[in-house]
Amino acid sequence: MFKRVLIANRGEIAVRVIRACRELGIETVAVYSTEDRDSVHVKLADQSICIGPPEAKKSYLHLFNLAQAIFNSKCDAVHPGYGFLSENPNFVRVCDDLGVKFIGPDAETMEKLADKSHVKAILEEHGIPTVPGSRGSVDSEESLIKVVDRIGYPVLLKAAWGGGGKGMRVVREESELIDAYRAAKLEAKAAFGRDDIYVEKFIEHPRHIEVQIIADEFGNVVHIGERDCTLQRRHQKLLEESPSPVLKEFTRKRLHETAVRAAKVLNYKNAGTLEFLFDGEDFYFIEINTRIQVEHPVSEMCYGVDLIKEQIRVSEGKELSFTQSALSPKFHVMECRINAEDPVRFYPSPGVVKDLYLPGGPGVRVDTAIRCNSKVSPYYDSMIAKLIVRGNSREEARIRMLRSLDEFMVDGIKTSIPFFKEILVSGEFINNDYDTNFIDKKFLGKG
Repeated sequence: MFKRVLIANRGEIAVRVIRACRELGIETVAVYSTEDRDSVHVKLADQSICIGPPEAKKSYLHLFNLAQAIFNSKCDAVHPGYGFLSENPNFVRVCDDLGVKFIGPDAETMEKLADKSHVKAILEEHGIPTVPGSRGSVDSEESLIKVVDRIGYPVLLKAAWGGGGKGMRVVREESELIDAYRAAKLEAKAAFGRDDIYVEKFIEHPRHIEVQIIADEFGNVVHIGERDCTLQRRHQKLLEESPSPVLKEFTRKRLHETAVRAAKVLNYKNAGTLEFLFDGEDFYFIEINTRIQVEHPVSEMCYGVDLIKEQIRVSEGKELSFTQSALSPKFHVMECRINAEDPVRFYPSPGVVKDLYLPGGPGVRVDTAIRCNSKVSPYYDSMIAKLIVRGNSREEARIRMLRSLDEFMVDGIKTSIPFFKEILVSGEFINNDYDTNFIDKKFLGKG
């Protein structure tokens, strides 16, 4: 059993890991920038270490500073959370060199799976359905034209080494192709340090559905159901739910089996998420995330498991504490990511939380690191809380989410709460008549 875990992150995910460790009897070490010296995760941890100034690249992304903190804390393991260095194989190697366990996949696996086009090619060879497109990255404009001529327009150009919508372009006709390709390469290079681009057939009205898996060192791989993450803004997830309201049972079963099989093909260990597009009839693998996801509480509340504790157990070399046959969905669960931003123009809204009331009651969970007088910093992601609710049906969960959003009071900054209220009462959401472009079209006037 680990005695001490350092959490290489901040905010709500750091608090989440601290809680899991405390219930397992494990000491925790928080790291923080000078901007975060008074943050909740710093107060809750058994030990805390400053790792630099406010800028993430000088603190939470600074390998040397984190290495010093790991060494000085005498920790046994490091939990990376999500974001920052959670999918950085060099950070995993730093942990290895220091003799501490990285709670996640090994560096070689992480490095291999970071190349989305390479992963896609591997899974295609094993019969996993993927979106038609290039086999690996396209290395020239001539190669690009050949692939597009084969699969037809519209197409989607995607950065092979990144996510979050960067290095991504939809191309609908030949006259746009080369300019879009060059622009995508420049953006990918700036964002990820690599300009590799691959191309896929663009699915016009997809649902975005992902499967949570976890695997131990003994060859056991289980899924913890799927999450429907279709409601997105500029490729950033906003609201997630489980089970997906659009899957028929035989399709759901096939999706889960496909995700587990893909994880075994990739020899994946620890918690991970396989993401798929669903066109109403068929699903297609698009990528794997080699970390815990922001939306992991959806699966936890739906299935009654603790994914962070299970990550820790698996990293200690233990077998999974549950089998597939013991897992089944118990509730319908929804999560809203509450961001500090203008709910109309979506501009960030940093500042000081002057007053705060968190919702509660049956079936309500709030994961957050804010409190009264908390400073919401412009240096980091604008998400300040995750509001998760469960119900015996999708409609009960929807009504409970609306009630909880009404109770959620944050004074001093603007939040996305009014925006979610508008979504939840829309006919499209109630009737499941939407796709990944819904928010951009309805609320941003893009399409």
